[in-house]
Amino acid sequence: MADISPDQDLDLSFLYEIADGSDDFIVDSIGMFLEQSPELLNTISNALNNQDWALAAQAAHKLKPNLGFFGMPISQATIQEVELACKAGGQNPAEIFEKFNQVNSMVSANLITLKEIKAEKEANL
Repeated sequence: MADISPDQDLDLSFLYEIADGSDDFIVDSIGMFLEQSPELLNTISNALNNQDWALAAQAAHKLKPNLGFFGMPISQATIQEVELACKAGGQNPAEIFEKFNQVNSMVSANLITLKEIKAEKEANL
């Protein structure tokens, strides 16, 4: 399976570089991402639906470095826009929802790919 998927905004070269050949590290890192990211996306979604801009900004801020670590620069930049818009008080909710939905769709697709990569790595341990 390819490590780089430009269609999905996913480039695992940084992960592989710091793993230094350790499939255990890759499996553990992907496992944490698979656990934390859906929770953070759900928190952001619920906060946006409740117009809790502070909570949405906080969760977006927590998600942002994870997206960078997993080579998702487009999603990372977009979630930063969501974070900043929420910190500014959510003045254009339609735009915030649109940007969040873009990130949510992209990350959700990447979660499927990451599950497959994790399963392949685990099979080789």
